[in-house]
Amino acid sequence: MGFYEFFSGGGMARIGLGSGWPCLFANDFDPNKATAYRAFFGPSQELRGDSITDLETSDLPGHADLAWASFPCQDLSLAGNYAGLKGERSGLFWAFWRLMQGLRVEGRAPRMIVLENVRGMITSHQGRDFAAVCESLAQEGYRYAPLLVDAQLFLPQSRPRLFVVAFGPDARPDSSMVGNGPTAPWHPNSFAYAYDRLSSKAKAAWLWLTPSRPTAKPGKLSDLIEDTPTGVRWHTAFETKRILDLMSPLHLEKVKKAKEEGSRRVGTVYKRTRPQDDGTKAQRAEVRFDEVAGCLRTPAGGSSRQIIMVVEDNKVRTRLLSPREAARLMGLPESYPLPQRYNDAYHLIGDGVAVPVVSWLARTVIEPCLHLKSRKVAA
Repeated sequence: MGFYEFFSGGGMARIGLGSGWPCLFANDFDPNKATAYRAFFGPSQELRGDSITDLETSDLPGHADLAWASFPCQDLSLAGNYAGLKGERSGLFWAFWRLMQGLRVEGRAPRMIVLENVRGMITSHQGRDFAAVCESLAQEGYRYAPLLVDAQLFLPQSRPRLFVVAFGPDARPDSSMVGNGPTAPWHPNSFAYAYDRLSSKAKAAWLWLTPSRPTAKPGKLSDLIEDTPTGVRWHTAFETKRILDLMSPLHLEKVKKAKEEGSRRVGTVYKRTRPQDDGTKAQRAEVRFDEVAGCLRTPAGGSSRQIIMVVEDNKVRTRLLSPREAARLMGLPESYPLPQRYNDAYHLIGDGVAVPVVSWLARTVIEPCLHLKSRKVAA
């Protein structure tokens, strides 16, 4: 089963799919990500560093069973001023889709397509952007199953992501996996923003897939944290006090309770801008001690960098999350080589897709659907 990996980043989708999936073609324009990709997979020829806008179907070898596309998310969030699919970065989806249309004309359309993006894609422009993607899939003859999957089911990181799994004519999910309507936790109410805008053809192509929930335990954040981290240092007492000074009484109370427990507690802190009672906005530090990290993001600014807080023996220590700890929170193997510069490593990881989520989708949804035709022929 060969696949194409568009917007490949460091190859996390490829790692999740596993060795049973030969990569026929991979593409990412970011040189740092391409370097990390080659460092792990070797100097293979399948990775192209061209912009996707410069690619043609002639650049895509063979006939892939699957095309995976984790297209840029910046324009679907505040970071991109919510420009949506008209934005310069998230709008690259249309360059990808041009290639899929071209493959269909040539008789080489992938049997399945998986799109992955942030949760904000669901409600971008009141659902119009998501609806446009759904209409595009239906027009090219794909049935599709949107799913909201949180990496927290697999890893100690809160990371809800939208996955749209699309099925060509000869890749059909088993009827036992298809429901009659929305089912928690895969189908949030926000799907209605797009669904209600769809044409009758696109609504008929929408599948309410109900995959089985993963059974493996996601583990604990404290099990992934290093006492002597590489690439970061513990904050000074003054730096830790500055973080505590940014906390509201609610979050200071969390720290106080962690001290009173006496045992070692590990939490994560994000700095966020919050509205105040007087109408102004101020930076606040918010902590959680539930053994789950906040969602990893790219280091666009200081507020996007996650901070580790360790409370032990009535003392509080803080520091940045290390690159290796971030990699563990995405399910990357310990052997995965990370860029030396902190921002490069954090950007690579924060832009990626959680490896165990890909593996679960592959084993639970993708592979059974692709095998269905061959089983019927054999029977």
